[in-house]
Amino acid sequence: MTQSSPIRDIVSTVREFEGAEPGTVDARLALRLGELRTERGWSLDELSRRSGVSRSTLSRLERGELSPAASLLGRLCTVYERTMSRLLMEVEAEPPQLVPAARQPVWRDEASGFVRRSVSPPHTGLRAEVIEGTLDAGSAIAYENAPVPGVEQHVWVLEGTVEITVDGTVHTLHSGDCLRFRLRGPSRFHCPGPEQVRYALMIVLP
Repeated sequence: MTQSSPIRDIVSTVREFEGAEPGTVDARLALRLGELRTERGWSLDELSRRSGVSRSTLSRLERGELSPAASLLGRLCTVYERTMSRLLMEVEAEPPQLVPAARQPVWRDEASGFVRRSVSPPHTGLRAEVIEGTLDAGSAIAYENAPVPGVEQHVWVLEGTVEITVDGTVHTLHSGDCLRFRLRGPSRFHCPGPEQVRYALMIVLP
C-alpha cells in the first residue's frame, strides 16, 4: 500500500473539492482543515492515527463532501489544539471592505427622536464598528449598562451639541469635539438644542 504524502493529499483535495458550494462555511471549513494538516506536515494517515478518525472520513471532510458532526470536529480541534469557537471564527467570511451607504442599516426610535446608522457594521472578524447617531433637540437616550464591560468608545460630534454622561460625569461636546472612554456602567446622551446633534461613534471591543 502506497503511503500518502501531505503535498499529494492537499493537491488531491484542491482538485477534487466539489462537495460544498465555494464560499460557504462548509467549504471554508474544509479548506481550513486541510491547511491545518499540511501546516504540520501530516499525511491523512498520520492525522487518522492521531485523531482516531478514518482516513476516508478525513479525506471527505477536506473535500467538502461531508459536514462534520460536533463530536468529530471536537476530535480534530483537540489534535490541532484549538477550541471549536476559534476554529469556526477562522473560517468566517472576510468582512466586505466597502459598505455602500444604501446598505448601511438604519434604525429609528420615533419616541426619542433618535436615528442610528450602522456605517461600519460589526463583524466577527473585526473589533470595531462605526455608528452615526442623530438626536433631536431636547431628546435623550440612556443605557443601563455597557454591552460589553470595558468596551472602548469614541464620540466625535459632527454637528450640534450633546451632553454625554459617563461614570456620573456630564461632558458637554460641541461640533468638532471628541470624547473617548471605556464604558463599564450606565451612560446617557442628551441633546440640549437648539438644533439636533449628529455624531460619529466608534465602538472597539476589549
